[in-house]
Amino acid sequence: MVIEKQNICDENYAAIDIGSNAVRLLIKHLDEDEPEVKFSKVLLLRVPMRLGFDVFAMGELSPKKQKNMIRLMKSFRHLMKIYDVADYRACATSAMRDAKNGMELIKRIRKETGINIEIIDGQEEAKMVYNNHIEYMEDRKGNYMYVDVGGGSTEINLLSQGQLVCSRSYNIGTVRILNAAVKDSEWERLKKDMAEIAQSYPGTNIIGSGGNINKLYRLAEKKDKKNERMSVATLHSLHDSLKCLTVAERMERFSLKPDRADVIVPAGEIFLTIADIIHAAYIYVPVIGLADGIIDALYANKKNFDFQTFELKIEEGAKPVGQTGIRAFGLLKKRFGEWRKRFRALH
Repeated sequence: MVIEKQNICDENYAAIDIGSNAVRLLIKHLDEDEPEVKFSKVLLLRVPMRLGFDVFAMGELSPKKQKNMIRLMKSFRHLMKIYDVADYRACATSAMRDAKNGMELIKRIRKETGINIEIIDGQEEAKMVYNNHIEYMEDRKGNYMYVDVGGGSTEINLLSQGQLVCSRSYNIGTVRILNAAVKDSEWERLKKDMAEIAQSYPGTNIIGSGGNINKLYRLAEKKDKKNERMSVATLHSLHDSLKCLTVAERMERFSLKPDRADVIVPAGEIFLTIADIIHAAYIYVPVIGLADGIIDALYANKKNFDFQTFELKIEEGAKPVGQTGIRAFGLLKKRFGEWRKRFRALH
């Protein structure tokens, strides 16, 4: 068996992020010809499926939402074919984790579209997004808290002198708040953790992620564009202006879409609750999120065990030498089987 060396510098990778408010398809192009590996965005599609409004109110996904999810995954599958996607990963977060019929829907999607969806827990979600921020953070000294506010949960990663100190996940999200589905005990857990962090890591600032903080940053009149940040005081002022308006008034005055106008206020509440407790002065807002983290992880995994960039030759009838060789051959065979089965359905 011969696996020829191939150039992987011209490939597209895709991430499907199934959140509680929106579902996203991100496709990025890999360029390894540059001095450093570079990803460039090819396509970003956001569809406000609002799965959390079903799950956090009824405990499950309605037949209509299920049907629309299958339709959407079929569309994503076709788009990945059109863009010659070499590898993909589909991850579902809080709403699908909590839905009683979440696994049933995942099985239907796999059967009808060939797309395999993984439900990831809050800790994995937090670490995956953090991994995408390593490059952004590595030259920053001091204490920073990465905060990702979603529809169903909030993930935080605390970094001190560029090192990850802890990762936490809380079932506090914008859609949960709108559905009055956040337990008091969860708020208390978050506040207690933040108070402990404030004491142990003074002077911590926030790096925000998610569509809401990006929109709040764009709406803010006073901001530091050079450093991609706004002051917590600026966010307080903007939040006060937004929360006194109806959803319709927010849409009109700030040109917000309906699926952003309702969740932007609870998002501000979560960010400000954290910022006030840890005494943060600024919130940094780089345009990166979970989907970017998924693609970075895909590439990292491929580089760690890449069938296309090394040559393996096993003569017919030959046997691997020693237990190490046997294990390596077994792993190679297993990985090939998994990838072939996975992409046969997609391609």
